[in-house]
Amino acid sequence: MHLSKTISALLLCFAIAVSASAQDQEADSTGLPGDNFSLQGALDLFKKAGSPEEFEKLLNTQDNKINNLDLNGDGQIDYVRVTGKKQDDVQIFVLQALVSPTESQDVAVISLEKTADDNAVIQIEGDADIYGESTIAEPLPEADNVFNYSPASHGPSVSSPEGIIVNVWFWPCVRFVYAPAYTVWISPFTWVAHPVWWRPWRPMPYYEYRPYCAHYRTRYVVVPTRRIQPARVMYRPTRMTSVTVIQRNRVVVDNYRNNRNSGRVDRGGNYGGRGGYTPGRTNNGGGSYTPGRTNNGGGNYTPGRVNNGGSNGGGNYTPGRTNNGGSNGGGNYTPGRTNNGGGTRQSVGNGNSGGRQSSGSGRSSNNGGGSRGGRVSRN
Repeated sequence: MHLSKTISALLLCFAIAVSASAQDQEADSTGLPGDNFSLQGALDLFKKAGSPEEFEKLLNTQDNKINNLDLNGDGQIDYVRVTGKKQDDVQIFVLQALVSPTESQDVAVISLEKTADDNAVIQIEGDADIYGESTIAEPLPEADNVFNYSPASHGPSVSSPEGIIVNVWFWPCVRFVYAPAYTVWISPFTWVAHPVWWRPWRPMPYYEYRPYCAHYRTRYVVVPTRRIQPARVMYRPTRMTSVTVIQRNRVVVDNYRNNRNSGRVDRGGNYGGRGGYTPGRTNNGGGSYTPGRTNNGGGNYTPGRVNNGGSNGGGNYTPGRTNNGGSNGGGNYTPGRTNNGGGTRQSVGNGNSGGRQSSGSGRSSNNGGGSRGGRVSRN
């Protein structure tokens, strides 16, 4: 009797532990399609492959558990093809999911650059439609695979800092694609022409898929910097997106981006400690602030300010001031003044010298007018 109760208690504890673990893993999910494709795992397969063709096969092998994408929602894993492009010492490999007979969606792009006779740099960048924002990963440095990297030798447009970078020259696939006889790999497979060896499988739930990819994070790291700028230029004209994928994931992608942006609120000092502020953010104190403001009035509007003009607009507006004009706007507005009145502003006096009235400085002149409009200062 006691043994039966003990076993029941142990089983209950085990079930609770499994449930808690699954909940923790679900909490780690962003809900984005990119949760089901490991960028780090893809780089690891590229490291193991002997050629781009073999790399494509590894990506689409169920036992490797790197590709868990079902972008079209048909209950089957999407085939991911690999297409290469080469320009001088820079090569890219686009990882593209086949979504329908007429649509494909880029998942990620691998950038590779030969920087010296025995040196090469590699990164993988996840597509913003799949990961919510561009996500870049690269190998972590180890004792036997690093070298000093200087972007100065690759042109002024390169934004990468100097530092220790992983040398991937000795990866078999890297040596293969820089061999003199190499022909750029362009996958011949399409929606209706899959390789004979490939059989789609059902995607795993995230809590089951995640543990297979977790260990890659100890060898590959997400970074903020693109190290191979020419690759971006090469890739941009060839990028493929799917209307089906964008519409299916619009809500979750928009929510992800909004949440990311709402977490970037400057509440004193410069945003993120990096100085300045990016457009479209909220600044609640300190730091620089750039365009991304609201124009609620009429007239001409210069970025960076708020125009709360009246019903017919607020006339011409010059940067650096606030226009609270009334019904007809407030005419032209000169920097350094505050216009709180309505209608068209006219001269105060009758003469040719400009009338200027001051209610705060003790200066008063009501004898002017003519060509110069009267100006009111409440300072």
